[in-house]
Amino acid sequence: KRNLLFKDGTRRIDFVLAWSIKGDNLEEAKEARRIFEENLVQEGLHIEKDERGEEIHFAKIHAPMEVLKRYADILKIRMPMKEGLSEEHIKERYADWEAPMASFGTRVWQKSIELFRRLMVPFHYDQTILPRLSRPYTCPYSVNREYLFDVPANGDGYFRQSTRSWIVDYILRRKPYAVIKDNNFAFGIRKMISDGYYTDSYPLHEGHWKAGSAENKRKILYEHWASWRNCLKFQPINHIRLYFGEKIAMYFAWLGFYTTMLVPATFVGLIVFFYGLSIMNNNEATKEVCSSKSIMCPLCDAQCPYWRLSEACTHVKVSRLFDNWGTLVFAIFMSLWGTLFLEFWKRKQATIQYKWDLTTFVQEEEPPRPEYLSKLENWRDMRVNPVTGIKEPYLPFWRKRFPIFLTSYSIMLLFAALAVVAVIGVIAYRVSFLAALQLFSRDVSSNHTVVTTTAGLIYENASLVTTVTAALINLLIIIVLNMVYGYLAFWLTDWECLRTQSEYDNSITIKLFILQFVNYFSSIIYIAFFKGRFVGRPGKYRTIFGGRQEECEAGGCLIELCIQLAIIMVGKQLIQNNIIEIVVPKLIKLIKRLLSKETEEQKLAKTAWEKDYLLQPAQTMSLFYEYLEMVLQYGFLTIFCAAFPLAPLFALLNNIMEIRLDATKFCTDLRRPLAEKSATIGVWYSVLYGISRIAIISNAFIIALTSDFIPRLVYQLRYSDDGTLSGYINFTNAYFNTSDFGQDKEPQDFSLGQVNICRYKDFRNPPWEDPNYRRSTAFWHILTARLAFVCVFENVVVVFTSLIAWLIPDVPTLLKEQIRREAYITNEIVLKTELKRAHGEEITRDFIKHITRNHEEDDDDGRYSPQLSDDGTEGAHRRRGQPGSDDHSAGSY
Repeated sequence: KRNLLFKDGTRRIDFVLAWSIKGDNLEEAKEARRIFEENLVQEGLHIEKDERGEEIHFAKIHAPMEVLKRYADILKIRMPMKEGLSEEHIKERYADWEAPMASFGTRVWQKSIELFRRLMVPFHYDQTILPRLSRPYTCPYSVNREYLFDVPANGDGYFRQSTRSWIVDYILRRKPYAVIKDNNFAFGIRKMISDGYYTDSYPLHEGHWKAGSAENKRKILYEHWASWRNCLKFQPINHIRLYFGEKIAMYFAWLGFYTTMLVPATFVGLIVFFYGLSIMNNNEATKEVCSSKSIMCPLCDAQCPYWRLSEACTHVKVSRLFDNWGTLVFAIFMSLWGTLFLEFWKRKQATIQYKWDLTTFVQEEEPPRPEYLSKLENWRDMRVNPVTGIKEPYLPFWRKRFPIFLTSYSIMLLFAALAVVAVIGVIAYRVSFLAALQLFSRDVSSNHTVVTTTAGLIYENASLVTTVTAALINLLIIIVLNMVYGYLAFWLTDWECLRTQSEYDNSITIKLFILQFVNYFSSIIYIAFFKGRFVGRPGKYRTIFGGRQEECEAGGCLIELCIQLAIIMVGKQLIQNNIIEIVVPKLIKLIKRLLSKETEEQKLAKTAWEKDYLLQPAQTMSLFYEYLEMVLQYGFLTIFCAAFPLAPLFALLNNIMEIRLDATKFCTDLRRPLAEKSATIGVWYSVLYGISRIAIISNAFIIALTSDFIPRLVYQLRYSDDGTLSGYINFTNAYFNTSDFGQDKEPQDFSLGQVNICRYKDFRNPPWEDPNYRRSTAFWHILTARLAFVCVFENVVVVFTSLIAWLIPDVPTLLKEQIRREAYITNEIVLKTELKRAHGEEITRDFIKHITRNHEEDDDDGRYSPQLSDDGTEGAHRRRGQPGSDDHSAGSY
């Protein structure tokens, strides 16, 4: 069992400070630590040192009850009230209450919820180990009104450990370590760490996670949350919050909710996929391609031969797998799904804020970053901060900040252009490699059957081989550029010299998201919207750097878009999760274990603070990369969902792994993070909303331009004699007279004999019409239909999603009533008890219960039910014995 106490065996260690006894300026650092620790002792904190180490020494900090109560009062921390004030009597009164005029729809809805909860029982975690936590009745703590709170005589257990460490950190960040007159900014533990006076500060884990160690909260969370055997179980979100704090718990709550919302998207995507499988071999257009005798124009100048359209039979079949009516349905569904996901998350977030006492949480005024103060240590221009009243370095915006910002973002855009240059390089590879593969003769004269078969397969699948290898090369380039972009974003943001940590985090978020968005999506955008659009025609192809532009295959560019999207999305997740997040940490641990010269006795002799010091520090950016990874995945899901209906399935499988990987990292690999508070997911919600709006436009253009949905529809409605796709392939292929080839572009291979007329995919006049090779009437009809579809699709989906967002309130109505009710009861109790105290009367427990019963009688008309479930539905319809507040969030894997 871990020793988490001072030497006296009673005082608990709430925080640990570590410093090195080797290095420069040792006397200066020692003096700064002495002043700092004296100020901490004056504040009421207890300090005990451990100076046995040869390199690192430690200071253990304990916050006594009087300090915790004082700062709980200052910070207005909401604490549980006495049991008599917690509305237990009201809950009992309404446990079996049924709305007397419940409508048929309400009853059906309640039965559906009850059935859903029963179906989810197998996915619940072990509630005998991690019991459900009901929300206590809370109000802001006040020393003068301690009669409201059930504070134990010795104070143990009233403040949970995460709250204790948060209060200690609050004190550490505000105490000076030098004479203030000499240095106005010589205060706070973070500045001391930045100056090298301390190496780190951290709260302790509450035990070891490995099997055989004593039972503790960390081990319980590892075994019943982070372990892989729980990958299909709900998350114990409230227990995560109690151990790691609200900020980390909010991330896991959001990730669990997002993963749950992927289930219906996966189900619809699989339906669309199987629908495509059922029609890929049976539709009229595919049969025409496979039985066609048409001779197609060469795919490159001079070297490439003529080829038969029937050779593209397999490619066209696979294209029809994703290019069908299901594509339109799935694109519309995902647009609505994105809106519902964001709206329901806002409701879920509001419920979480209430349960975690964050409804009135206000971010405290942030002090300047230590790096900011270090850079401007000798800065002469000082201004008084209007909030704190402290003089701080002042950087004029137009003379100092604007040139830096302009240069910073110009460099960022320049490096973002590298991703575009990489795409151009991959395009050059695709063009040259495809031309090289086309040189394989279909009739290889060799005695080796294997060589003949291989060459024939390469020739027949030249386009597929080119697409796959180019996508793999692009994935490798993306991974390399991501490393470069990571260092670049931090370097530029450090150069901008931002004052607070929030400003720094927001700036780094914008830079990294833009850089990685361009990096991941530039090649996909090229295939979706530019490839094959401006190639020209046989005999007059448009060229870039002397070479012909890429053309879409006979089946269209949608299947190439699907392959590119699948390789980049799945490859990124595979490399990110399986290699970087699993293999690399295990290899590092193995190498450290092999290089370590410590014996088992020496390891066992280490104290808890020494063992935790050897873990990786829980940095402020720990959650940043997790959010960024999921937001980019959300972009893959929504922006190009029309091309890859299986994307939600791969995202779901990845997220089930991601939750356990992140949980394992926090439980085993990192020091215990500071239990920071956060009421939202921050700027990421705005990013998700922007992606959802971009996705509507993107999918409209993918369906209109990249797929053959609109040409097929126009043909059936305008040109087909019987309203079917019979003759569609002939309709989409134009004629070209081979005598119009230039001498340097005429094919040299005549394996198909003398060819006078060849076909190519385009809507142009035949050579016997005047003017020849001009855009045909059908082209303009289809172009008009495509633009009309984009306008209609965008406006209808935007209006419909906006209507849904307007109809769904951000905060459930019952939750609003509950919040108002809690504030009302608290105020009434305070007013009546303060009046009784003013008259010199004693405040007894019976008097408090009497006030509560009076409020019960006020509610006897049955208009209000206090029970509130996690999803915001009225819990009064539940039966007695079922907790009113589930610890898990529905569907939070």
